[in-house]
Amino acid sequence: MALVPCQVLRVAILLSYCSILCNYKAIEMPSHQTYGGSWKFLTFIDLVIQAVFFGICVLTDLSSLLTRGSGNQEQERQLKKLISLRDWMLAVLAFPVGVHTTVLPFILIEMRTSHHAYPSRNSGLAAICTFSVGYILWVCWVHHVTGMWVYPFLEHIGPGARIIFFGSTTILMNFLYLLGEVLNSYIWDTQRSMEEEKEKPKLE
Repeated sequence: MALVPCQVLRVAILLSYCSILCNYKAIEMPSHQTYGGSWKFLTFIDLVIQAVFFGICVLTDLSSLLTRGSGNQEQERQLKKLISLRDWMLAVLAFPVGVHTTVLPFILIEMRTSHHAYPSRNSGLAAICTFSVGYILWVCWVHHVTGMWVYPFLEHIGPGARIIFFGSTTILMNFLYLLGEVLNSYIWDTQRSMEEEKEKPKLE
């Protein structure tokens, strides 16, 4: 079966992220050689998240092509698990974390071309809070070990201001999660309405 354009696009996006990651790691920057390496920067973590996400998208597309028409219930069950993982990653990581970088257009294209089922709001918000707090603790640990903040401006503000900043970023991530949920619903509710409008018999 021939690949549809959106499937080809996902492969191209995945390859571009892999290329960016390879080039990023090849850049010799002093900060990359210190404790934590590239993994202390949210930009690098986001690139890895996007590469993993689109890798899962490509794997889901391939599994769908191989499963379609086979009648194999086990393959269909595995495909559903892949789709659930893909949707969870977009909702909890790819969209909220990706909004702060230039990868957002790719995420919006993905949301437009494929329907994604968001997890329950409570579990989704709990997951994004876990990620946010985990990264904040990681940044604090890097400072504890090296005596330097990952982001230099944190050196110039007091402990109280840092707590407010970290709390604000966690709230922002929650807001971005909710934005993605609303945007996803809007895109597919609008498309569903358009399809229903087209199916209505034209009045004579």
